[in-house]
Amino acid sequence: MQEKPLILVTNDDGITAPGLRMLIDIMNEIGEVIVVAPDSPQSGMGHAITVNNVLHCNPTSIDDGPQIEYSCSGTPADCVKMAKNKILNRKPDLCVSGINHGSNSSISVIYSGTMSAAVEAGIEGIPAIGFSLLDYSWHADFRSSKEFVKKIALNVLLNGLPDGVVLNVNIPKLKKEEIKGVKICRQANGYWKEDFDKRKSPMGKEYYWLSGEFVNNDKGQDTDIWALENGFISVVPVQFDMTAHHAIQKLHSWDL
Repeated sequence: MQEKPLILVTNDDGITAPGLRMLIDIMNEIGEVIVVAPDSPQSGMGHAITVNNVLHCNPTSIDDGPQIEYSCSGTPADCVKMAKNKILNRKPDLCVSGINHGSNSSISVIYSGTMSAAVEAGIEGIPAIGFSLLDYSWHADFRSSKEFVKKIALNVLLNGLPDGVVLNVNIPKLKKEEIKGVKICRQANGYWKEDFDKRKSPMGKEYYWLSGEFVNNDKGQDTDIWALENGFISVVPVQFDMTAHHAIQKLHSWDL
């Protein structure tokens, strides 16, 4: 009897997040599922790891199902490290992170805990995908994304991924029948125009609340932003070698 693929599931919204619970259900249809997820929301943590504090990682059970679950006090990247080094008895065939409540397209990939978990898995040589739905509501409807998430995961299991590459998948907030399909894209050239809203606590102490708006400088029709705005699921291959190879020749010309 053929062994089922071992699938590591994690996220950044926390182990009780509905997006994670949906992702677990989908992966249970494909393979043997081990969940290692943060015990509290970790959005925007990027690739942070815990170095000056203790880590707790305890077995838990949130929903009925065949999956084995662990709740971790650390970041999404910590969760993957703990799974790889302390929990799993073999390397997973796949790591999936999400389904995130909200977009991780364009420059948001840099800040994303969802994608950092996938990147950490990729660094460990595990094929990995980060999934995000463009709906920030805790009660977002993830059902329309189910078929697409499963198909993309099965394709990665079947075909593998190039060395040093993970997938960033973003899903528009649409009904299943309204989604036009899947587009392989590049990351749009955009940025967050940020503002820090100055407020006062009931005790009279000043504090700041980060806000802002996304600015898209990219008019190309091959970007993740274009795909999402036009009813497509975007799939961007992300590399974690951050070397700017095109700049090396220029730097060689400097008098160093």
